[in-house]
Amino acid sequence: MTRVDFYLLSDTADSAKETATCRLTQKAFGRGHRVFILARDAAQAGRLDQLLWTFQQGSFIPHALSEPAPDPLPPVIVSTQAPPDEFHDVLISLAADVPEWFSRFERVAEVVSGSDEDKLNARSRFRFYRDRGYALQTHNL
Repeated sequence: MTRVDFYLLSDTADSAKETATCRLTQKAFGRGHRVFILARDAAQAGRLDQLLWTFQQGSFIPHALSEPAPDPLPPVIVSTQAPPDEFHDVLISLAADVPEWFSRFERVAEVVSGSDEDKLNARSRFRFYRDRGYALQTHNL
């Protein structure tokens, strides 16, 4: 069954949420996982694409935007759409709602900023997962 982790930030800025996403991606990639990052919108996907190259000096995370889908697929994809069939390890979700295909992943990371709107949406997602019996963990960053 999919494990769901909520990563709670006190910072309300999108940039903090995106930096935390890059750190989680680096950790998962370093452990040999394929990572699918579900961005809220195309602008956020573009920022993440750039940030994955620059968020930490000396880091290298091979990644690509999924539109258009690169061939061959790198181990990290950033998208606003459903993932390629090859991805089932780690989903990092920045979306307001639970994606319908989340359960195909072994792990789901929900990154939540300190903004009131983001926390409200996260509570709804938390209830969704909890009511369906998923293993939940919460981490304060």
